[in-house]
Amino acid sequence: MSSVAPAFLGGRELALAPVSGATGRALAQVVVAWPWLLFFGILALTWVPTSAAMVLVFGIGLPMLAIGLLAARWFVGAELARLGAQTGVQVPRPADRRRGGPGWWSAFLSPLRDGRAWAATGYAALSSLTAPLAFAVVVALGGAGLAAILSPVYGTGPVLEEYLGWSRGLLWIVLVVAGLGAMWLAALAAQGATLLQLRMARGMLGRPRADLRVAVADEARERAEVRAAHVEQTRTLVVGAADDERRRIERDLHDGAQQRLVALGVELGAAKRRTATDPEAAAEALDRAHREVQETLAELRDLVRGIHPAVLTDRGLDAALSALASRSTVPVTVRTPDDDTLRACGSSAQAAAYFVVAEALTNVAKHASATSASVDVACADGRLRLVVHDDGRGGAAAAPGSGLDGLRSRVAALDGTFDLASPVGAGTTLTVELPCAS
Repeated sequence: MSSVAPAFLGGRELALAPVSGATGRALAQVVVAWPWLLFFGILALTWVPTSAAMVLVFGIGLPMLAIGLLAARWFVGAELARLGAQTGVQVPRPADRRRGGPGWWSAFLSPLRDGRAWAATGYAALSSLTAPLAFAVVVALGGAGLAAILSPVYGTGPVLEEYLGWSRGLLWIVLVVAGLGAMWLAALAAQGATLLQLRMARGMLGRPRADLRVAVADEARERAEVRAAHVEQTRTLVVGAADDERRRIERDLHDGAQQRLVALGVELGAAKRRTATDPEAAAEALDRAHREVQETLAELRDLVRGIHPAVLTDRGLDAALSALASRSTVPVTVRTPDDDTLRACGSSAQAAAYFVVAEALTNVAKHASATSASVDVACADGRLRLVVHDDGRGGAAAAPGSGLDGLRSRVAALDGTFDLASPVGAGTTLTVELPCAS
């Protein structure tokens, strides 16, 4: 109703019904429907009774009925296409239900068992009454209103003035107001007739509501199956990525911090033993132990930063990306939106963006042979978009087990998109989009 007959909803559309775009479309539909539906309605009202009468008389009535119902199937498509083009409302077409047994005769007579073809015949017959009536009402009201509005141009005639006893000016005002009212009623009649025609088409020509519910249920089930397959796949990727990350942390702790702590214990033991006999050697051992403590703390900070950087929680994504850029051996330009825009994105999306940039800049420093890189962050339409570009040698690929493959898994787990463009000799561009609600 909001698109075909908005005047019936009241308010501004009701007041402006004569100049509404919906009225123009409705008027065009009424004008076209009058000869179109009158022709097919008369044809249905003559063809079906004639065919039925000739079933017993000449025996050719059944083939005539079958031909008429085949034409009704074509009429359904043509009528729904006409209504869709003139009103902008698409009525779902009914499913093709041609059924028949073996043999050409059964197939030929199958339209006789098609309930929608019979409904289309009834629609044409009923519309042969409603369409001309709607046309007559709209034209009568519109013509009368237009004639009354134009009365000041051609005059009202002295007889009417003398009969009513009104002055010419007052009579013209009354006629113009009445004409505007008639035009307003004509607009309502056009919109109402079009709404009636659409509802008749939906009920008699369109797909039954039961079929629509089945189609909607099938579509929802397909979406759910696709979503379940995606969730299962991303869950597998996330579990694998988490296991790889756990092994990396274990390896870093064992090969790095643990070995340094063992060396620190050795240095402190040596310093303790030499304190009384060789104070200078003990002091050197304490200096080495102090350096070992500083290096161990730095390594632990790097390890913790790889799990979740404190600066991301404390100061936000902008500061975290700037810290990554400052530690990169390749000059990096970072462009981000304002803090309020970034705060609209979820913490998971920001953390994923941070690790994407960290891995990408690590690859740039190690493998790209680049002279510069850039990081661009944007938030729009509920998504965080991240683009990392370098001017290096290109040729990067997210091979299974690589760091980029792990990032792809992390992004997929958040329902994001991961695109890597790295032509040889033309640099690398990594584009990631993440839902801000992640």
